[in-house]
Amino acid sequence: MEIPPKSPDGSEKSPQSKKLITSNTGSTLCMSSRSESVWTSASRSKWDIYHKPVIVVSVGAAVFLFGTVITSLSCFLPQNKDVYKMCGPAFLSLGLMLLVCGLVWIPIIRKKQKQRQKSQFLQSLKSFFFNR
Repeated sequence: MEIPPKSPDGSEKSPQSKKLITSNTGSTLCMSSRSESVWTSASRSKWDIYHKPVIVVSVGAAVFLFGTVITSLSCFLPQNKDVYKMCGPAFLSLGLMLLVCGLVWIPIIRKKQKQRQKSQFLQSLKSFFFNR
Protein backbone atom coordinates (compact mmCIF):
# COMPACT_ATOMS: atom_id res chain seq x y z
CA MET A 1 0.00 0.00 0.00
CA GLU A 2 1.34 3.37 -1.05
CA ILE A 3 1.35 6.34 1.31
CA PRO A 4 0.64 9.69 -0.38
CA PRO A 5 3.57 12.09 0.00
CA LYS A 6 3.25 15.02 2.37
CA SER A 7 3.27 18.48 0.91
CA PRO A 8 6.36 20.66 1.40
CA ASP A 9 4.57 22.99 3.82
CA GLY A 10 3.76 20.12 6.17
CA SER A 11 0.01 20.04 5.70
CA GLU A 12 -1.75 16.74 5.18
CA LYS A 13 -3.73 17.82 2.09
CA SER A 14 -2.92 16.09 -1.15
CA PRO A 15 -1.92 18.09 -4.23
CA GLN A 16 -5.22 17.11 -5.89
CA SER A 17 -7.28 18.67 -3.08
CA LYS A 18 -5.28 21.88 -3.31
CA LYS A 19 -6.27 22.18 -6.96
CA LEU A 20 -9.93 22.00 -5.96
CA ILE A 21 -9.74 25.03 -3.70
CA THR A 22 -12.00 27.68 -5.17
CA SER A 23 -10.68 31.07 -5.95
CA ASN A 24 -12.45 34.39 -6.03
CA THR A 25 -11.38 35.34 -9.54
CA GLY A 26 -14.99 35.56 -10.67
CA SER A 27 -15.81 38.27 -8.17
CA THR A 28 -12.57 40.06 -8.98
CA LEU A 29 -13.44 39.95 -12.65
CA CYS A 30 -16.86 41.46 -12.03
CA MET A 31 -15.41 44.17 -9.85
CA SER A 32 -12.88 45.22 -12.46
CA SER A 33 -15.19 45.13 -15.46
CA ARG A 34 -15.31 48.09 -17.80
CA SER A 35 -19.06 48.50 -17.42
CA GLU A 36 -18.55 49.52 -13.81
CA SER A 37 -17.34 52.95 -14.93
CA VAL A 38 -20.70 53.59 -16.57
CA TRP A 39 -22.48 53.39 -13.22
CA THR A 40 -20.09 55.60 -11.30
CA SER A 41 -20.83 59.28 -11.64
CA ALA A 42 -17.50 60.62 -10.40
CA SER A 43 -16.46 63.64 -12.42
CA ARG A 44 -13.17 63.36 -14.25
CA SER A 45 -10.77 66.10 -15.23
CA LYS A 46 -10.31 67.20 -18.82
CA TRP A 47 -6.91 65.51 -18.95
CA ASP A 48 -8.42 62.19 -17.84
CA ILE A 49 -10.95 62.43 -20.65
CA TYR A 50 -8.77 63.74 -23.48
CA HIS A 51 -5.28 62.41 -22.70
CA LYS A 52 -5.33 59.57 -25.25
CA PRO A 53 -6.32 61.66 -28.29
CA VAL A 54 -3.93 64.43 -27.27
CA ILE A 55 -1.07 61.94 -27.12
CA VAL A 56 -2.05 60.48 -30.52
CA VAL A 57 -2.22 63.99 -32.06
CA SER A 58 1.16 65.00 -30.62
CA VAL A 59 2.87 61.78 -31.74
CA GLY A 60 1.29 62.14 -35.19
CA ALA A 61 2.50 65.73 -35.49
CA ALA A 62 6.02 64.73 -34.43
CA VAL A 63 6.17 61.85 -36.93
CA PHE A 64 4.77 64.11 -39.65
CA LEU A 65 7.45 66.74 -38.98
CA PHE A 66 10.13 64.03 -38.94
CA GLY A 67 8.88 62.84 -42.32
CA THR A 68 9.00 66.38 -43.64
CA VAL A 69 12.62 66.75 -42.51
CA ILE A 70 13.66 63.43 -44.05
CA THR A 71 11.90 64.24 -47.33
CA SER A 72 13.59 67.63 -47.48
CA LEU A 73 16.97 65.98 -46.86
CA SER A 74 16.58 64.16 -50.17
CA CYS A 75 16.65 67.53 -51.90
CA PHE A 76 19.76 68.82 -50.14
CA LEU A 77 21.98 65.76 -49.63
CA PRO A 78 23.06 63.81 -52.73
CA GLN A 79 24.27 60.73 -50.83
CA ASN A 80 21.59 58.24 -49.67
CA LYS A 81 19.02 60.09 -51.77
CA ASP A 82 17.03 56.91 -52.47
CA VAL A 83 16.74 56.09 -48.76
CA TYR A 84 15.43 59.56 -47.98
CA LYS A 85 12.94 59.38 -50.83
CA MET A 86 11.59 56.04 -49.55
CA CYS A 87 11.49 56.75 -45.81
CA GLY A 88 10.33 60.36 -45.93
CA PRO A 89 6.90 59.78 -47.50
CA ALA A 90 6.36 56.74 -45.26
CA PHE A 91 6.82 58.87 -42.14
CA LEU A 92 4.72 61.64 -43.69
CA SER A 93 1.80 59.31 -44.29
CA LEU A 94 2.07 57.62 -40.89
CA GLY A 95 2.21 60.96 -39.11
CA LEU A 96 -0.71 62.32 -41.09
CA MET A 97 -2.77 59.22 -40.31
CA LEU A 98 -2.12 59.52 -36.56
CA LEU A 99 -2.79 63.24 -36.65
CA VAL A 100 -6.15 62.84 -38.38
CA CYS A 101 -7.20 59.94 -36.15
CA GLY A 102 -6.51 61.98 -33.03
CA LEU A 103 -8.29 65.04 -34.40
CA VAL A 104 -11.37 62.97 -35.26
CA TRP A 105 -11.30 61.23 -31.88
CA ILE A 106 -11.75 64.49 -29.91
CA PRO A 107 -15.24 65.40 -31.28
CA ILE A 108 -16.36 61.80 -30.77
CA ILE A 109 -15.41 62.02 -27.09
CA ARG A 110 -17.21 65.38 -26.77
CA LYS A 111 -20.38 63.90 -28.26
CA LYS A 112 -20.25 60.91 -25.88
CA GLN A 113 -19.77 63.23 -22.91
CA LYS A 114 -22.84 65.27 -23.90
CA GLN A 115 -24.91 62.08 -24.32
CA ARG A 116 -23.76 60.83 -20.91
CA GLN A 117 -24.72 64.14 -19.27
CA LYS A 118 -28.16 64.05 -20.91
CA SER A 119 -28.78 60.47 -19.80
CA GLN A 120 -27.74 61.27 -16.22
CA PHE A 121 -30.06 64.29 -16.23
CA LEU A 122 -32.98 62.24 -17.56
CA GLN A 123 -32.26 59.48 -15.04
CA SER A 124 -32.36 61.98 -12.17
CA LEU A 125 -35.64 63.44 -13.49
CA LYS A 126 -37.14 59.97 -13.75
CA SER A 127 -36.10 59.06 -10.23
CA PHE A 128 -37.44 62.39 -8.91
CA PHE A 129 -40.91 61.91 -10.39
CA PHE A 130 -41.33 58.18 -9.84
CA ASN A 131 -39.98 58.07 -6.29
CA ARG A 132 -42.52 60.52 -4.89
